[in-house]
Amino acid sequence: MTDDKGGESSLLHSHVFLGEGHEQSERKTWAVIWLCGAMMIAEIVGGIMFGSIALVADGMHMSTHAGALLLAAFAYRYARRHADDPGFTFGTGKLGDLAGFASAIILTMIALLIGYESISRIFAPVPIHFAEAIPIACVGLAVNIASALILSGGGHHHGHDHGHGHAHGPDDHQDHDEAHTFAAGERIVVLEVFEVDVPPRFRVRVEAGPTLAAGAVSIETVRPDGARQTFTMAKHDGFLESAEEIPEPHAFTAHVRIDGQNHPVEFEEHDHGSATLSRDYNMQAAVVHVLADAVVSVLVIAGLVLALMFGWLFMDPLAGIVGACVIASWAYGLIRNTSAILLDMNPDRDMAGRVRQAIESQGDQLADLHLWRLGPGHLGAIVSVVTKQHRDPDYYRTRLARFRSLSHLTVEVKVSP
Repeated sequence: MTDDKGGESSLLHSHVFLGEGHEQSERKTWAVIWLCGAMMIAEIVGGIMFGSIALVADGMHMSTHAGALLLAAFAYRYARRHADDPGFTFGTGKLGDLAGFASAIILTMIALLIGYESISRIFAPVPIHFAEAIPIACVGLAVNIASALILSGGGHHHGHDHGHGHAHGPDDHQDHDEAHTFAAGERIVVLEVFEVDVPPRFRVRVEAGPTLAAGAVSIETVRPDGARQTFTMAKHDGFLESAEEIPEPHAFTAHVRIDGQNHPVEFEEHDHGSATLSRDYNMQAAVVHVLADAVVSVLVIAGLVLALMFGWLFMDPLAGIVGACVIASWAYGLIRNTSAILLDMNPDRDMAGRVRQAIESQGDQLADLHLWRLGPGHLGAIVSVVTKQHRDPDYYRTRLARFRSLSHLTVEVKVSP
């Protein structure tokens, strides 16, 4: 028995898996393109008029910068215009990742070119026209800073990805809903939904004040549809835990009665997915291009100033080598992350574990799970369940409803004798 997230209307549900703020990101990218284009034309025309080869060279460099941003802008536009095209089986959300991958390849080529040119100048120095080179580098830095501010405005885009994994302890918010703290008489009480390797249950502990007996606490949940459920508490080492499991989704008002006094606590369902799930790699690639150019400008300015003041001509090519290494490092991070998405690798092993826990907490078996990214903030999943109960796909979709990023869910149910 197989069913898709749309039930009978599965053929009609949306396949638009674009990231949040897609059109805003597109507008910001075009604004930076116009800024870089104007700077490029001014430098090339000025260089030809005043006979400055340095100005012409920097203008040509700016053209490659604008070209990479054009790739990002066209990816945004194409993805938006074809978002409803049925020819794209899972929408156009991955076009940004494809553009990010292509931009990373371009960055790698730029890093190799800068590195090659810098090493060549160590062995074969060329005259440096400080009076022209330093002002040009300063103007280029100003343009890159303005571009970075435009692209990053109102967003949380980072120029590079550290790629560090983070371990989560048993009390980390990745594994349970946010704890709620409230005053109950002379006590400070903490209420949370705990679900680390166990079915989700309420836990109550006292942070300050007298301890609580199990019989002194009860919890009643009231859901948006008016459904109510009462939970009895059992004593454990240092906390009270509900004997009953909390059904999905975890969105309700919990009325905590302590010594006859009612304390309402609001719970909203949280999807604790990895930050990489919602990251826009098309925008990140654009920001990396801008930041890479800014870093090179800073290093070039520093190298030129030291060469001018102390005669250290080797500082100019050395600055280029350092800049090439920085760009190559950022390009590698982009290639690693975007290629993983394009190859449909599991985007979040922690989330896959929580999906397994949500399915198997009722005695069923998760026989197969495919989890992949459809676009920024959107995941696709194919779930195969083996059960001894007569449960339809809707039952499991309800259990997985807490994962808001599961935008396209297909459930297969096999009844075991």
